[in-house]
Amino acid sequence: MKKDTVYLTMLLDYYGDLLTDKQREYFDLHYNQDYTLSEIGEMNGISRQGVWEIVRRAEAAMRAIDEKTGLVSRRRERSEAMRTISESLTPLLESSDAEVAAAARRSLDALKVLDN
Repeated sequence: MKKDTVYLTMLLDYYGDLLTDKQREYFDLHYNQDYTLSEIGEMNGISRQGVWEIVRRAEAAMRAIDEKTGLVSRRRERSEAMRTISESLTPLLESSDAEVAAAARRSLDALKVLDN
């Protein structure tokens, strides 16, 4: 579930501006600020079911956009590849060969730049 929540918050980061103000607000309150659907409903004078429908429509819209653009999926794949490369390079920093250690440091520094 947590992995899905991370994905959903990434969707909001990438595509939130394409939602209505209400969709963006309720989605943010629920997934980023950890409000329950009931709490959001109480704050806005609507039912829990009404909030759920708005949040689900927002999620469906953002998932549909990501299916077409693939931005979030590619970002996740890229981050995972970079993490794997970093894990492979890190032990080389302790190499007795100074050239190997320096090359590993330069490579890790380059990965940090790409991750920003």
